[in-house]
Amino acid sequence: MEYRAFGRTGVMVSPLALGTMNFGSPTSEEESIRIIQRAVDAGVNFIDTANVYNNGESERIVGKAVKLMKNRDKLFVATKVYNPMGEGPNDRGVSRYHILQECENSLRRLQMDHIDLYQLHRPCFSIPQEETLRALDDLIHQGKVRYIGTSTFPAWKIMEGLALSERYLLNRYVSEQSPYNLLDRRIENELVPFALHQGVAIIAWSPLAGGVLTGRYSQGEPAPSGSRGEWGARIWKERINEEGKRVAARLQEYSKEKGLTAAQMAFLWVKDQPGICAPLLGPRTVEHLESALAVVDKRLDPEDMAFCDTLVPPGKAVADFFNTSGWMK
Repeated sequence: MEYRAFGRTGVMVSPLALGTMNFGSPTSEEESIRIIQRAVDAGVNFIDTANVYNNGESERIVGKAVKLMKNRDKLFVATKVYNPMGEGPNDRGVSRYHILQECENSLRRLQMDHIDLYQLHRPCFSIPQEETLRALDDLIHQGKVRYIGTSTFPAWKIMEGLALSERYLLNRYVSEQSPYNLLDRRIENELVPFALHQGVAIIAWSPLAGGVLTGRYSQGEPAPSGSRGEWGARIWKERINEEGKRVAARLQEYSKEKGLTAAQMAFLWVKDQPGICAPLLGPRTVEHLESALAVVDKRLDPEDMAFCDTLVPPGKAVADFFNTSGWMK
């Protein structure tokens, strides 16, 4: 597997990041551990989770799997903080109070002495970034966190953070995790050029558009039983629309001619876009993971990339994967 530089950190990570949002529900603990073990055996060294995923269960499973494999020092483990983890008024957000408390909780669930990448799960516009950055900087100096990053932030907010870090001599953000797939290409307009200029690694979440680009959803038909479109929250139902299904149908036809599945084509398209360090795949089964592993070292031909541009032009979107951002219009 050909590893990639993680921004300007010097760390090398696999071109596939293992997302764990499904671990604990709907994916069982046993299957989740098998997925992690298979990914690591194949060379994947980047595992991403969050404290809010299944109310901490995902972190617990990741920690258990890593402990079983006894290879913690070979892995780059990321988690996140921001979303509510309780009913109290301080059980959420990016205050110093919440960040320090949740870092300890994440370390306990992960059974680790440090987090490689600690990410702010969403931006906060009511707390000065100095407050947040100083808390994160303290965690780095304490040895509990190695690097810090953001998720679903606007480019200007990350730039503000970088400027504050330079002004106050604080550790800087090294990465941004953004939604990016063939149905929503808006990060190409500003975030990607910014990240390339500043050496910020981009982790792409939802590269398969929540399953839409796999062909799971048919035009004019209700969502299949057990899918996010059926049982998922309102945000998923908003992302699964007829225009996206139309794009997916055309991608499926084209992929078949190329000897690939639509999921493989969608994954490869994201993997080799400018500025992308690693697509974040969240498999529910080992079989889903195997689909990506089979092509992880392949690249699309220029004609394939050009075809994808005819489906959704650069910088455009036919579905809204920023609908949990709190800032994208």
